Formats: sequence, C-alpha cells, structure tokens
Amino acid sequence: MAPVLEIEKELVQQSERVKSVDLHPKEPWILASLYSGTVCIWNYLSQELVKPFKVAESPVRSAKFIACKQWVVTGADDKFIRVFDYNTTEKIAEFEAHTDFIRSVAVHPTLPYVLDMPHYVMQVAFSPKDANTFASASLDGTIKIWNLSSPAPDFTLDGHSKGVNCIDYFMRGSKPYLISGSDDHTAKVWDYEAKSCVQTLEGHTNNVSAVCVHPELPLIITGSEDGNVHIWDGATYRLENTLNYGFERVWALGCMKGSNRVVIGYDKGTIMVKVLRSQSGGFMGIQVEEDEKKEC
Repeated sequence: MAPVLEIEKELVQQSERVKSVDLHPKEPWILASLYSGTVCIWNYLSQELVKPFKVAESPVRSAKFIACKQWVVTGADDKFIRVFDYNTTEKIAEFEAHTDFIRSVAVHPTLPYVLDMPHYVMQVAFSPKDANTFASASLDGTIKIWNLSSPAPDFTLDGHSKGVNCIDYFMRGSKPYLISGSDDHTAKVWDYEAKSCVQTLEGHTNNVSAVCVHPELPLIITGSEDGNVHIWDGATYRLENTLNYGFERVWALGCMKGSNRVVIGYDKGTIMVKVLRSQSGGFMGIQVEEDEKKEC
C-alpha cells in the first residue's frame, strides 16, 4: 500500500530558480545555489536564512559544503570555481576552471580535490567504494566511469536514448551501483561493475533532472521537469509515492546519512520532506518542512 502523504504546511512563494542543493553533515543547514548567481544557506529547523552571498552575475549551477574546512565551493556559468568561508562569506579562492559553463562540482571525501566538468557534462560524482573512481553524465546519452590516474575513461555505460542529466552512486551491501536520469524521461539503475542496466524506472512525463538514493533508507528518489518527485522502493523498484507542490520544475535533490530528510530544489524555491516509517517497517507518510525563500 502506498504511503500516506501528510502536509504540515505549504508556502507557495515565488523565488529564483534553485540549481543545486546540499545538506550540511552536522548543522541543520541547506545550501542552495540559485540561477541569479546567489548562494543561500537556510536553517531547516528554524526556517531562517543563515547566510546569503553573491557569487557571480551568472547562474551558480552547483555548490557543495566542505564541512571540515567550513567552506562552500561553487561552480558558475562564468566558468569560475570559487571557495568561500561560510561563516564570514570571505572568498578563499577563485580561479577560471573551464572555457564553458560549469554544470557540476564534486568534493573528494579525503583528498584536497574538487572535481568539475564543463557544459555538456551535466554531473559528476565520486564512487563511495573507491574514491579514486568517479562517474560523469553527458548529453551524448552516456555515463562514463573514470579514474583519477588517467585522462581517458575506463569504460562507458550506454543505454539511454537521450542526454543524461544526473547520476548518483549507491551501495547495496558491498556492491556499488549507479542511478542515472535522462531526457528520455527515465531513470536507470546500473550494476556498473557488470556494465549492465538492471532496472529502468518509468513514469515521469518530462526530462529526469535529478536523482538521489538515500544512503541508509531503501529509497530511490527521482525529480523531473514535469514537476513531480517520485519515491521508489530501493529493493523492489516499486513506485511508492509521487510528490508535487506546484513549484514547477525540479532541478535538484539531496539527502544524507543519519537523516530521514530529503531536500528538493525547484523553479520556485526549496522544499524539505521528512520520510517517516511505522513500527511495522512500512511508510507512515511524509511530513513536509518547507523552507520559504527569503530575499537574498
């Protein structure tokens, strides 16, 4: 039986388009990068704006916390990578990284590396099993697996009929998998060690723009330009719930270990949902904790 959707409150307020979201591992903070060139940090418990700071005059398509340094790293359409102290908003570093838009940045879990890719590579992600391995999603319809020691890809996963917008690694036991979302309106689950697609998730009616697999709960989350977020059972691949809050297109998703919260970035703002489970193990519902967009 599908979970019951509970809405504690709903704030339908226009805002700048949210291009990426990230969750701080210790503080109750959401990091959102905006199409306007601004980055904002919200406290999702108090629903207050913690820090806004202007990064660029062009869209900031990706921003990540580097919590151990108390930094934020950003990538923008002006081709620059910038690093900020999130306590003072002081700019720590700035350099031109590409000759085209920076669509995605990823932070190495242990080494002082920031991985970024230009325009036609839509997203990059490090493997949780081997931090020297990473994947890239491309508008040519492929996913490439790379190693930091080589400028050439180790191999290519090919199965989508249109461009691939987003990827996420996840583990099932000791075995690593990938999920990808595409302009062909599907998401695919890959056993990338076997170089094979094990499941295609269908149901969106527009481009799949964001994917996220919860690191602890058996949940796969997909977001689309159709405005819907689909929540799938990570074991059976059954569609468990569909969320639509009228915030138009979905551009970003985020979740993290140790929390049952999921953050969603839309054309019109940021929404956080809390996934609840009953004592029997089934879903009780989803509480909505929606962060109103403040002017910043």
